[in-house]
Amino acid sequence: MNRIRGWPITLTEGPVGLRPLRLRDAAALRETRVRNADWLRPWEPTHPEMPLQTSSLTPYVAMLQAIRREARHGVSMPWAVTYDGVFAGQLTISAIVWGSARSAQVGYWVDRAYAGRGVIPTAVALAVDHAFFAVGLHRVEASIRPENRASRRVAEKLGFREEGLRRRQLHIDGAWRDHLCYAITTEDVPGGLLARWRRRDHVSGPDAPPGGTPQPEWP
Repeated sequence: MNRIRGWPITLTEGPVGLRPLRLRDAAALRETRVRNADWLRPWEPTHPEMPLQTSSLTPYVAMLQAIRREARHGVSMPWAVTYDGVFAGQLTISAIVWGSARSAQVGYWVDRAYAGRGVIPTAVALAVDHAFFAVGLHRVEASIRPENRASRRVAEKLGFREEGLRRRQLHIDGAWRDHLCYAITTEDVPGGLLARWRRRDHVSGPDAPPGGTPQPEWP
């Protein structure tokens, strides 16, 4: 195994928190995703083995076991997003590549009940800063459907660059969908992404629906 330096870790900024996903999160994960099925479906990779409406805990336990195994092998950092300590979504830094690349992907979703509170921009800023300044990565990407304007606003407000269109990149909501590639590097945020976000008006717009989901694995 090749564990990641700086993992596991819990990060907080005001009421927003990131903590490593646990197996006992399966019930909260199921309840949140079933309740948000219509909110999530247009933006998430198609997974017949993980239907949003499933009432069984088994697929969620299996998914958590798989992503925790990836974390132990040093290729992802899967967090639960919390708000005032309550489970509110998920954020994962995944597809971590070392060597000369030192890059990764960020994917996230948030419970609709917490939208509009700056939860996702704050969580992304926390995660990216940790990836850059504690873990040692150099570049983080997010792939977002062109139609997902709210998630695009999150990336743009945080200073991610739009770098082009990836044709039919992921199977989303029953079809192969185009995605815009957004990226940020350490040179873009010498003082940290969270510091940049703190300087902005946090209530200038709503939180994104699920977005920045760059890999076929459910985030």
